[in-house]
Amino acid sequence: MDLFISFICVIGFTLIHYFSKYMQFADKAPRSKFLSFSSGVAVSYVFVDLLPKLNEYQLILLVRLENSIWRNIENHIYIIALLGLVLFYSLERLAKRSKNDLQLNEKTKADLSVFWIHMSAFFVYNTIIGYLLVKEPFENSYGILFYFLALSVHFITNDWSLRRDHIKVYDQYGRYFLILAPIMGWLIGVLTEVNEFVLSILQAFIIGGIVLNALKEELPEEKESSLISFLLGVIGYTLLLLLI
Repeated sequence: MDLFISFICVIGFTLIHYFSKYMQFADKAPRSKFLSFSSGVAVSYVFVDLLPKLNEYQLILLVRLENSIWRNIENHIYIIALLGLVLFYSLERLAKRSKNDLQLNEKTKADLSVFWIHMSAFFVYNTIIGYLLVKEPFENSYGILFYFLALSVHFITNDWSLRRDHIKVYDQYGRYFLILAPIMGWLIGVLTEVNEFVLSILQAFIIGGIVLNALKEELPEEKESSLISFLLGVIGYTLLLLLI
């Protein structure tokens, strides 16, 4: 049953990427309310669900690295999460710098080399999310659905960000590239088995990426933000997490 639900969810992820071109509401009024609400959901998901899991993953790594040269390094899992954050921050800066250097206006695509670097990183990111949809030890079916809910909102804002940076080339190629990612991740999860050590590293990397992308796109500037929408996202999703 859980496998069937995860399959429905991965199809939902692909539909979000496909229809991202038509989600104009993310770029228009009331854009601020949507981004504020999605930021609340993302922040709640990170702090209530993801960050507490890092302690569990750190214990797994300590056991696995007990006899290695890395055993004396502290907080391994947090360093991996930090690397995920730094990677996506660097890619974002690279895309913006490319647009500025080429003196692009907002209707022109960024340099193709930067586009494919950006897309490759998000392909891996989305593939891991699709993989974790199968391999994450959810307590029940509701856990899968809430995972889907949080990341669906997250994907919408990520797609909006990629369209903003790459415009037409994203609509022509990028969204189809990302459609394949969660499906591939889901299939890998169904057909293969990995140990907890690898799973913990993947989770930590994704946590770093989600934190950066949530702060980067889902928190609007103060003058554009909607406190009520943000609080609705935080409180509503936190209550859902506490109920499962």
